[in-house]
Amino acid sequence: MNTTKPALFSRIEEVIQTIEPRTISADRQVVLQPLIDFIQGKVLTNQEVRINFICTHNSRRSHLSQVWAQTMARYFQIDNVFCYSGGTEATAIFPTVIDTLEKAGFQIQMISKNQNPVYSIKFSANEHPIIGFSKKLDHDFNPKSGFAAIMTCDSANEACPIVFGADIRIPIMYEDPKVADNTPQQEEKYQERSMQIATELFYVFSKINA
Repeated sequence: MNTTKPALFSRIEEVIQTIEPRTISADRQVVLQPLIDFIQGKVLTNQEVRINFICTHNSRRSHLSQVWAQTMARYFQIDNVFCYSGGTEATAIFPTVIDTLEKAGFQIQMISKNQNPVYSIKFSANEHPIIGFSKKLDHDFNPKSGFAAIMTCDSANEACPIVFGADIRIPIMYEDPKVADNTPQQEEKYQERSMQIATELFYVFSKINA
């Protein structure tokens, strides 16, 4: 564990300060416990912690989860955590996800503009950026073994009863903010989902004894 806490961008710090992990229900804590156990086991044996967040299109929930997990790992100074995301198919990151993360303080640049844009997503001036783009879960960008596969949506959970190479497969599912697309509630719904994911991953990493 590092002795000096990495400096996150100030807006991200402000958002994290508003998180209330006490709002997580007992039932939901049970859902999150296998991920806590996986991370703790890797940390105690000095192994890299690889987490692949998986959803159908790798366009919304899986990216929010990847970004917040990587951020919380650094916030709690848990070293050697590498977070990924993937889908049962590749599409593109939905633009409102990028808008939502920017509002939370992440510095984001589009580094490749096409039908499936590639983004650099930074949470700290001195940390490597997260590279965000839509991809299948077994894309070469993602780990091939020794990782936790986190199923963030029902359809991916049903479509992938087995994730090859994963040490463990953990369903931690979230309501799709897509339900509010093209409605007056769109921005609010994406913000709500982002904060739910941030809160739960804050709780997960706060439980790790490094």
